[in-house]
Amino acid sequence: MTREAKRDDDALLRFVEKLALGLTNMGWQRMAARVFAALMVTNSGRLTAGELAEMLSVSPAAISGAVRYLDQVGLIIKERVPGERRDSYRVRDDMWYASFLKQDRLMKVWVDTANEGIDILGTNTPAGQRLAEMRDFFEFFAEEMPLLFERWHARRLKARYADGVD
Repeated sequence: MTREAKRDDDALLRFVEKLALGLTNMGWQRMAARVFAALMVTNSGRLTAGELAEMLSVSPAAISGAVRYLDQVGLIIKERVPGERRDSYRVRDDMWYASFLKQDRLMKVWVDTANEGIDILGTNTPAGQRLAEMRDFFEFFAEEMPLLFERWHARRLKARYADGVD
């Protein structure tokens, strides 16, 4: 490997760590953030657990927990490429939409939970009022999220056609 190619690999790994740090600062699990960042920078968006472990210099066990978490939140998909013996992990198409769609469902759960608490505590108590504020906040976002999704899809479609991508 030439020194220039090595420098590019080093820059890429630094970027992976920078992206992962940003995600970690947003509340992501550290290893899940690193795995996600690694998948994001591959042209195929796909790596095996072994490739991820090698790229990130971690154990396969660390990769296992991270990919399980990323799959649960809807950001990656576990799949087997025909003819391959090992599973690979791929960044989900339209992953941000899928991830936020899960958040939309969670917001509705928070609304229901807050309502239950308000019924127990009463609407005129300080605790009941805090829960009402929480309920109102999540209700607002649950109502607005579908409109944002529609706008996002329209914008994405327009950009794809403008770029000549079908």
